[in-house]
This record gives sequence, structure tokens and C-alpha cells, in this order.
Amino acid sequence: MNRFEYIEVRFHPSENHVRRDIGVRLYDGDNKTHFEGGELVLTSHRIIWGRPGDISRGHTCLSLPLRYVIFFEEDVPSPFSFGRSKKVIVHLSEATSNKLPGPFDNSVHNYIKLSFKEGLDPNFIMHLSDTISRQMWEIIPIMPANYYNPSVQNSGDSPKSLPQIKIRTGIIGIERSLQEQQKATDESISMAFQDLKKLMQMAKDMVSISKTISAKIRERQGDITEDETVRFKSYLMSLGIDDPVTRDAYKSSNEYFKELAKQLADILEEPIKEVGGMMTLTDVYCRVNRARGLELLSPEDLLNASRQLAPLGLPIVLRTFDSGVIVLQLRSHNDNAIVDVIADLIKERGSLTAEELAQSEGISVLLARERLLVTEKYGRACRDDTIEALRFYPNLFLEQDD
Repeated sequence: MNRFEYIEVRFHPSENHVRRDIGVRLYDGDNKTHFEGGELVLTSHRIIWGRPGDISRGHTCLSLPLRYVIFFEEDVPSPFSFGRSKKVIVHLSEATSNKLPGPFDNSVHNYIKLSFKEGLDPNFIMHLSDTISRQMWEIIPIMPANYYNPSVQNSGDSPKSLPQIKIRTGIIGIERSLQEQQKATDESISMAFQDLKKLMQMAKDMVSISKTISAKIRERQGDITEDETVRFKSYLMSLGIDDPVTRDAYKSSNEYFKELAKQLADILEEPIKEVGGMMTLTDVYCRVNRARGLELLSPEDLLNASRQLAPLGLPIVLRTFDSGVIVLQLRSHNDNAIVDVIADLIKERGSLTAEELAQSEGISVLLARERLLVTEKYGRACRDDTIEALRFYPNLFLEQDD
């Protein structure tokens, strides 16, 4: 609201009247003001708000120069907000130092709202958009002769007249105005690209760092420890996928799923090795979508691509346990070797639950349970199902002498 100025309405000959609306309330950001139920007039250069009849009589009103408007949008009320009037949000640039006095000296908000009690005319948005796009104030700037100054009026004097701005006319004036506008636009673009250059420089540094880290990991040089290697790998994984496979790049779904399966194998082989050779499909879904960024996969696409892993002979395959749990596991995964490890661990501990095995091996409880069930299936463990937990014990029958 501190962009509004007090004026005594005087229309310039070059200022065109666009439209008039009634029952309009002004908001300072989201805050209501006492400027309600007024009349709003849109011209080629400004928005004027006044009490009913004040604008036509030339009384003191509020004026918002359109040069402050950055963009505007319609504030559509929620379907659950019964009786709420439609509003237009107008985002504004900072007030200039030579701005005339207005109702607010300062405001923390960079936008105002125009609330239409009688309903928002759909043509208002079209007219406002067309007026701002024309930018007539840049071609023929105007300054009304008389403005309202509260300090002067309170002293009993007539409102102060401000110096007139010389209006450029003819082709020469229009060309100079367009040149100034182009210069201001070029300066704005240059300032915007300064931040972009900094971002590009940071991206180059990140690429350089990642290449150095990758080289150190491959070469296993003596200046990088085992802990640092693991940490560096996690950093590299967080960088995401450079070129994620998307459906719109392929003519058929079958071709898309095959290429997606190949990419899944590339990015998941090493992480699956690190967690013991097996990863649940839910964990795969979270990890892959995190790496893909905005190009998210649906659960159906992930499942269909995973079914292509085995036919394509890729290093990881899809597996479904008897319980219905679906995982991706290494093709080289050997159940016999896993069963031997789990059986020895049960024998060493005396008994194990899925939670204890998960904590010991650093895997999910779901996978730990499946490994214990597979060990039982191979006859290397026996279960004790109680209200406390499902606990597995060594199969003593295998250790009894004939």
C-alpha cells in the first residue's frame, strides 16, 4: 500500500480511460484496510481508487502508477470458503524515492489485493493485462497537475502543485523512450545473468570435485581412507542420474521398459552389493526416485522394468519370496551361502529374531525375516512363535549322532 499516492483527480489528454468497477476493497498484502466499498478506475497509466463519486468530482483519491506492477494473478477462493469474494493479487516493485505522499509510508508487503464485492468481471483481467502490456506510461509519461498533500491541506493552504514533466512528442520522442526502455531491460537482464554465471561456476567446481573423488576411489590411493571412500560414494550417489530414461523418448512401452531396466541395473548393482546382495522393491523405489529428481517413476513402471531384468541377462534380477515380499537381488546371489551364514550366526547367538538379525547385519527387518525363513526352509533352523516374537533356534536334529 505504500506505492499508492494521494492525488486530486485530473486526467491527462494522453491518458486513456479503460474501465470502471464498483464495490472494490484494497488489501495491504493479506491485511484488510479501511479503503472498502470504493470505486476503481483503470486508465492507460494508473489505477485510481476513491469513495463513490469522488473520482468524477475530482476529489482526493488514491493513485497507483502502473509502472510499479510486476505481474498479477487471480486469487481463486477455496471451494469451502463460502461467501468469500474473488480477489486479484497485484505484485509490485519497490517504491521510488521521489514517490508522492500516500496513505502508508511503509509496508512489509510487496503486493496488494483488489477485492470485488460485487463479483469479479472476467473482462477485468483481460483489460488489465492488455493495459500493462502496452506500457503507455513509458511512451508518453504524464504527471497530473495537482496532488493531495496532507500536511498542506491541514495548514489551510491549497494543495501543492508539482513541477510538470516535459512530454516527448513525435517520432523522435517515441524512439528515445524506446531506447531508454531497451537500456533498462538490458541492465535488468545483465543483473539476472550475474547470478546464473555464479551458479554455472559452482556447477563446474562440483563436476571437477566429483571427477577427482571418482578417480581417487578407482585408484584406491593411500591418501583416502576406507571411511572416506564410503562417504564419497554416498556423495556421488546423491548427485543423481545425469540422463534418466523417460517414456516420451521411446515409441513403445516394451522398448521403454527394457532401457529403464538397463539403467536400473547400472545404478543399483553397487548399492545392492553394499547391503548384502538384496534390496526390497520399496527401498529401490525410494532410492531410484531420489536419484531421478523431477523425473519420477510410478510403482507400475518400476515393477514392469524390474521384470525385464532377468530376460535381458542383467546382473540383478527380480525375486518374489513365498511370503509375497518382492526384492531385487544380485544374479550371483547364492541362497546356500546365505543360509550357511545365518545358521552359523544362530548357533553362535543361541537364537535370533528378525530385529536382532537386522541390527547385526545392517539390513531391513523385512529382509532379515525373509533370510531366517529361507534358513528354516532349508532345514537349518527351527522357529518358536510366541506372543513376544518369532524366534529362530538351531536345528538340533542335524547335530544328533546316529
